[in-house]
Amino acid sequence: MENRVKLSVLGISFSQVQAGAYALILAEENGMRRLPIVIGTPEAQSIALVIENITPPRPLSHDLIHSIFKALNIELAEVFIHKFENGAFYSELLLRQYGKEYRIDSRTSDAVAIAMRTRSPIYTTEEIMKNMAIVFDEGISAFSGEQSSESEEDKVPDDLSHLRIDALKNRLEEAVKEENYELASRLRDEIKRRENKS
Repeated sequence: MENRVKLSVLGISFSQVQAGAYALILAEENGMRRLPIVIGTPEAQSIALVIENITPPRPLSHDLIHSIFKALNIELAEVFIHKFENGAFYSELLLRQYGKEYRIDSRTSDAVAIAMRTRSPIYTTEEIMKNMAIVFDEGISAFSGEQSSESEEDKVPDDLSHLRIDALKNRLEEAVKEENYELASRLRDEIKRRENKS
């Protein structure tokens, strides 16, 4: 069997490449690589609700699928992002019911939205990570507590508390545009922290 890489959902950001689309950022567990996947607005909203721990007043499609799985004793064993072809990622759901296994083709955005609700693991191939992932090297200084470099310090200070929220949002857009998803996640977390306070 091919080498597989376990992923977790890091977050969602606006896509700078495609209008009206979002980038779903999947992070390699115990690694520095990030896999950005362009998804549509409905799927981005569905995933964002789970990230934000918000329950909609009426179930969305992915909530409905989750409820059907529970009612019919179906386990989503895993999501497997197994191919990238013609600009699209291909995924499958591995379902188990009464000792039988079923592999179901799915759009990656739908597969991830369902996996987040069922708390199922998400995997991809090492080949996809090599070809499509972005590598972030935090450097040795991350472990020693020193600053990585002056240029990084100039871009965004470690302490974000003195920046106004509109400045944080502008820097978040820039970080995403530059595909600096780690910085984007720090900025996003600070924005969320402030919005939760108000």
